[in-house]
Amino acid sequence: MQVSDAPGETGRQTLVAALGETAPQDELVPYAIAMHGAPALPQAYTHFPYTNPNAPKGGRIVLGFQGTFDSLNPFNVKSGSAAQGLVPAVFQTLMARSLDEPFTMYGLIAKSIETDAERNYVTFHLDPHARFSDGTQITSADVAFTFDLLKDKGRPQQRSAYTLVERVEVPDSETIRFDFPGLNDRELPLILALMPVLPKHATDTAAFEDASFAIPVGSGPYRITAVDPGKRLVLRRNPDYWAKDLPSQRGQFNFDEIDIEYYRDANSLFEAFQAGLTDLRVETSPLIWTTAYTFPAVREHRVVCESLPIGGPKGLDGFVFNLRRPLFDDVRVREALGMMFDFEWVNANLFAGLYTRTKSFFDDSIFASAGRPASPAERTLLAPFPGAVRKDVLEGRWRPPKTDGSGRDRIWARRALNLLAFSGYRLNDGRLIKDGKPFQFEIMVEDRLQERLALNYAYSLARIGIDARVRLVDEVQYQRRRQNFDFDVMIGSWTASASPGSEQRTRWGSAAADEPASFNLAGVKSPAVDAMIDAVLAARSRDQFVTAVRALDRVLLSGFYVVPLFHSPDQWIAASAFLQRPRKLPAYGSPTVDATLDTWWRKP
Repeated sequence: MQVSDAPGETGRQTLVAALGETAPQDELVPYAIAMHGAPALPQAYTHFPYTNPNAPKGGRIVLGFQGTFDSLNPFNVKSGSAAQGLVPAVFQTLMARSLDEPFTMYGLIAKSIETDAERNYVTFHLDPHARFSDGTQITSADVAFTFDLLKDKGRPQQRSAYTLVERVEVPDSETIRFDFPGLNDRELPLILALMPVLPKHATDTAAFEDASFAIPVGSGPYRITAVDPGKRLVLRRNPDYWAKDLPSQRGQFNFDEIDIEYYRDANSLFEAFQAGLTDLRVETSPLIWTTAYTFPAVREHRVVCESLPIGGPKGLDGFVFNLRRPLFDDVRVREALGMMFDFEWVNANLFAGLYTRTKSFFDDSIFASAGRPASPAERTLLAPFPGAVRKDVLEGRWRPPKTDGSGRDRIWARRALNLLAFSGYRLNDGRLIKDGKPFQFEIMVEDRLQERLALNYAYSLARIGIDARVRLVDEVQYQRRRQNFDFDVMIGSWTASASPGSEQRTRWGSAAADEPASFNLAGVKSPAVDAMIDAVLAARSRDQFVTAVRALDRVLLSGFYVVPLFHSPDQWIAASAFLQRPRKLPAYGSPTVDATLDTWWRKP
């Protein structure tokens, strides 16, 4: 993404007018920065609220993940199958994000931060004690090196954000300044605070884009001590970790050793957990959760099962249409295809009725537009784009189709066929035909659970003459095809941040549609979507922010780019009774916090 993708002066004036001229100023403090308003914690805070500062250190934990990995570099475009658990265990960012606030960054490698009221620049002051795992001091030269490297060779979301910076200055070894005057992107200082810092002296820039098993040098609390490519990874806590007493790190990274084992299929992974070979399992199957947790370790209380609430917006999973395929050009076709997903039957028969149908890209949050008529401020934002939002979506009346649960609902099938007829499709001998060509496509899936869901959807589509073929591919092939947009339909997942921002550009922005490995899986190119994302980033108050995100939600829903699936308000966790977690869970995010259970500990 180029700098020119930012709104021009006319666009900025329009956004300011639409959002309103008056807004409370953010509180500028040196130790932290919040997206809107002031940080929740005072400068003298001792730890994040969802951590236990007295958690004992020690012990070993074994974690199991499905799939494989082909790289130890999680920052380049070839890292679709990079090993899990490396961030923040091995690599850490300039500042640390608190999961108890929508979007606030506190001191870590950068001990303090400066910006202006307009957020035209940001200056980071590094902690002179900050060290890489090999003992080398982290300097502003390392930060500048990382910035240049990731802007050129990093992942799409990094490249698109860092390209917006106009100038970088390094006045001394502990200070770095980034300038982006007039950009009107109030999130960019926080995005830069999320930048990992790589060692200039120990990074091979020529081979950075290659998949590699070379053990990296990071600044985090763990070092990689063993690697079995694609199968196993062992992390050992660094006793000399420089930041172990910082408030943003206190109570975290408590295990001495983290052993991460990879399993090729879901059955093997579950069997390993039952046998006590792994210490924790995050269950994703409602059927397994309700029927299979009766094995001896559970009955004997060696394994504890909990349903823990997931904080924040729930995001959206769904069958996403690749608009780069002409088959899916017509929004009426996409809407008709969405009508044929029978959630009521699927939920009752495959998922024990435990799921809720997702109806927004920011469900279960103040950002969701469903059920809420658009406010006058939203309508002002959307006014330059007539037709971008349907009337029922604008009025908050739209909902995903609700069937009779029989698996053969005729009403929705008839409505779908009527819509398809407007697009030129006709039934002929049980097949849907247009211009002599049958309506057929492939649904790409990566595991048996996705396959089961896709097969049910394909069966429903067959009822109206559509030939949808399901193809199961291995993890590496799946990631390669996803990165190259080599699919017709796949199941996409868009987690929702408590503070939606620049990630929306790489998910839905026009510039990301043709960017390899971006998360704009659908290939959306919509001026209305781009303008709403700009409005999200330009918002100066919480009210303006909510207005802009809801408007973005309405535009995305009206495009029918995705067939919404479902979500659970809770995360289902089964863990060894030897593990403990803090009583307080983070307000925004997973109860496990990170893949490596950073706030948990092992009982002494």
